[in-house]
Amino acid sequence: MIARGVFKARLVLPLAAIALSGCVTDQDLAGYSAKDAGFGVVSAAVSIGTKGKDTIWIQNQQQAKAVSERVQGLVHKKTINADTAVQVALLNNRGLQAAYADIGMNAAEAWQQGMLENPTVSIGLLGIGAPELGAFRAIEGMIATNILALATRKARVDIADTRFRQAQMRAVDATLKVANDTRRAWINSVSAFETVAYLNQAKVAADAASELAQKLGESGAMGKGGQAREHAFYAELTGQMAEARLASRLAKEELTRLMGLWGSEVDYFVPDRLPRLPSGVIKRNRIEQEALENRVDLRVAKLELEAVAKSYGLTEATRFVTDLEIISGVEAEREIETEYEIAGGNLEETKTRKTVVTPQLELEFVIPIFDSGKARLRKAELAYMQAANQLAEKAVNIRSEARSGYTAYSATHEIARHYVNAVVPLRTTIEAESLLTYNGMISNTFELLADTRAKIGTLMLAINAKREFWLADVNLSAAIYGGGTGAGSSAAAPSVGDAGGGGH
Repeated sequence: MIARGVFKARLVLPLAAIALSGCVTDQDLAGYSAKDAGFGVVSAAVSIGTKGKDTIWIQNQQQAKAVSERVQGLVHKKTINADTAVQVALLNNRGLQAAYADIGMNAAEAWQQGMLENPTVSIGLLGIGAPELGAFRAIEGMIATNILALATRKARVDIADTRFRQAQMRAVDATLKVANDTRRAWINSVSAFETVAYLNQAKVAADAASELAQKLGESGAMGKGGQAREHAFYAELTGQMAEARLASRLAKEELTRLMGLWGSEVDYFVPDRLPRLPSGVIKRNRIEQEALENRVDLRVAKLELEAVAKSYGLTEATRFVTDLEIISGVEAEREIETEYEIAGGNLEETKTRKTVVTPQLELEFVIPIFDSGKARLRKAELAYMQAANQLAEKAVNIRSEARSGYTAYSATHEIARHYVNAVVPLRTTIEAESLLTYNGMISNTFELLADTRAKIGTLMLAINAKREFWLADVNLSAAIYGGGTGAGSSAAAPSVGDAGGGGH
């Protein structure tokens, strides 16, 4: 019988193997196998970037039910402020759950890269039914193990770990983006309803002017031109009112969408007016440094460069020899040896079974004649240069976004304070004086109504200025922590106490 054992393995050049090999312990891989692998880092970073809000990675029915009940308790038939809206979005937005699943997939990839490859075993029978040797003549067995994978294991795990940490930061960035978008949607929704309220006041004044013009026209005290002007103003205001109501409904619907609400959950309200302006702006003398230290997307870019650098090292180490196999084994062959002997004038035959053991060693490798690995190395070099330049661009852009964000934050606050503290009080004084002159029969009704309309127009400008400030506040936060910058500034959140009463 022949028993052949073959051990097949892949090797890289000895020095490269030593440079890339290393022990990856079970403790190193334990974190990757957890169901919520890496989510603690995400949760902590989100809490910092959203001023204490929490998020959850839903992975079972119990968690889903608990989140649903919590969301229902936060919004159902309640007037919600910006902080509540953000908290609901972080709990209930399904797009975030998809981003969190990406963390798990990258953790599983790192876990997979840390595992040893399973050996390949094959067994074969040769010479089945061979005479005098029984059912078969030989058994051939082979065990193959990929030593290249073993030699590069630690390098591959390091790359996968970098990608895992990158997925964590991408999830943080996605969460901050949802938080910022939700806060903007809340601001736009409240501002839209506040605009509707003031337009309604203007419409009442316009209606009164139109009705008065009609009566004066019937008495002959006002010409058709004057009547038409008042009627046209009322008609135009009616159209603006319809547009404003549509805008308010759409703004609230956007907020609902970002919070992931549907069914009975959409039965909630927003305040009637935006929060009051703060007395002053937050001084940030290190705004660029703050952004460079805290921006999550900058961390993502740094991790991209790190991962590409590690991949480049692996490519360089395996440039020339990508397939080196050593096959070793022992061949044990059972043979029948026949001996002849003459005894008593007769030829006698004696058969003896014997086993011959022969060790064997084979070396198989690819000669890099046509493919020297230069193309792969060049590709890796360019990928590294690309990542490095993208990181540099990101750093420059972040500095600019931080500066422009703080500029907009400061300027919009000054503009809004100007409307609230100067323009609106002046219009209020004009309206009050107009009322006094009207009561003294010095001015007529149309002059009083004109001053009232002018005041309402100023109030709407003040609403818009406040809205721009709060949007700039959100955008400043995005410029410092990440999550996408919008059309203005960034960050602080309106508080519950500042928000107006009623709701929509």
